[in-house]
Amino acid sequence: MTQHTPIDTTLSSILSGYQESFSKKVHEKDSSKTDLLMDVFGITPAMKAENSQYWGRELGMCWQRLVVSLCSAHAKDFGPALKWESNEPCDLTVGKLAIDTKYRIGSGDSGTLKKWVSYGEYLTAQGYTPTLLIFRTDNLDSAIKACIRGGWKIYTGEATLKQIHKLTNVELGEYLKRNNGKHSIGRKR
Repeated sequence: MTQHTPIDTTLSSILSGYQESFSKKVHEKDSSKTDLLMDVFGITPAMKAENSQYWGRELGMCWQRLVVSLCSAHAKDFGPALKWESNEPCDLTVGKLAIDTKYRIGSGDSGTLKKWVSYGEYLTAQGYTPTLLIFRTDNLDSAIKACIRGGWKIYTGEATLKQIHKLTNVELGEYLKRNNGKHSIGRKR
């Protein structure tokens, strides 16, 4: 019998909320590759392709909430998002790491790229190490290069999950695997 910890309850609550939100969307049949977070909800690439902007935004916010929740509960020296003018150049801090979470980076427009560079430079000037924890590995190369120019330390895919484990001592990847389909959007809670 599996024993549930308070963090299991918190993470499950976040995933259940997104399950309900995702269930309200129209879906079609399956096609090719998914990822651990898509698998939790039963989101197929075909479904995601129907409205990629929606799914990217919502999966990104879910990813951010999962990471912030884990770090706030388990990371030593956790701090909230930093403010700079009217922006938040990162989602949280852990010690001297200024961490921004991204499900995937796919925008290569010049305004977005300049923003990444300026945020990285600002965070570095404040004494932080700008750190990106990106869930997926299929990111836009020009955006990654702009982040590197701005001083960002970048983790993607499995390296991101290892970094989260290092910060929190929680195996988020294993948690997501154990919850494959548990919050399927075709399933009632």
